Amino acid sequence: MKLFFGMILCIVTLAVPVVVLAGGGSAGFNGVVTSIEGRYHARAMRIPFLGLISFASRKATHGSVRNLHIANFENFPGDVDGAELQQLVQEKLGPGWEPVIRETSRHGGEQSLIYMRPEGDHMGLFVVDKDHDELDIVQVSVDPDHIDDDIGNYSHHHHADDGDSE
Repeated sequence: MKLFFGMILCIVTLAVPVVVLAGGGSAGFNGVVTSIEGRYHARAMRIPFLGLISFASRKATHGSVRNLHIANFENFPGDVDGAELQQLVQEKLGPGWEPVIRETSRHGGEQSLIYMRPEGDHMGLFVVDKDHDELDIVQVSVDPDHIDDDIGNYSHHHHADDGDSE
């Protein structure tokens, strides 16, 4: 009887990694990056110390910006079919993400995909932007109620037109 349960435990232990790998691996940011790397035979450049940068941005914005993830593909190969890219991203992104913007140039050299999802008091943003031979992926969570406070510090102040004074 112990031998029987031991064999079942071994089979389950060996089957779980196979099922996970057959399912395509992780979802979310890493799943999208890995899928794009595999589909388009490109390597993403990871930003060094991004965890520290994300922590600093959270502190600097008093929690308005958090969970920053960035991947950059330089020398990205050729044009990309916009519908195919969107499908790949949506399959790996996971539940709750809604497409907000999809813009594709005529030949696929320039593309932008923007997704959003509610994350409690924050709003998750997921952006895929392709500009000819470069593709950038950014995921961030922002507090829409307080992000205006931070942006307001950098607004442009209008001055009187110099041509009107004598």
